[in-house]
Amino acid sequence: MIRSRRKARAMALQALYELDSGRHDAGGVIGRLLQGSDLSEENQAFIRERVKSVLDRRQELDRHICQFATAFPIEQIPVIDRNILRLAIFEILFDNSVSVKIAINEAVELAKKFGGDKAPKFVNGVLGSVSTLAKR
Repeated sequence: MIRSRRKARAMALQALYELDSGRHDAGGVIGRLLQGSDLSEENQAFIRERVKSVLDRRQELDRHICQFATAFPIEQIPVIDRNILRLAIFEILFDNSVSVKIAINEAVELAKKFGGDKAPKFVNGVLGSVSTLAKR
């Protein structure tokens, strides 16, 4: 379950990255990513829900990023790091299906896999600060 959920989270991140990089239709991007995937219906629904939720709350999520990553204007944060943060901040502040610790750990793992050398430390630092807002 953990591996498949991690894979689903990575696919949600891929969709968010593509949507942030270009003007594509979210449904089309998600459909293309899921085509031929071996993910369960539950994990496919997880991807759709995560992408929709992050897109719906993007401005609010970006305000939190700006609040806790003050040294970097949001447009200067690498696209992949910015979307890892959006996804994790959504999970920390608005979703109760995972603990704050798991949300941060998963984000750091995504940063290790997809981000640059400094991404894991940056993501961990920002999310550590954001976690002080969580009421769980």
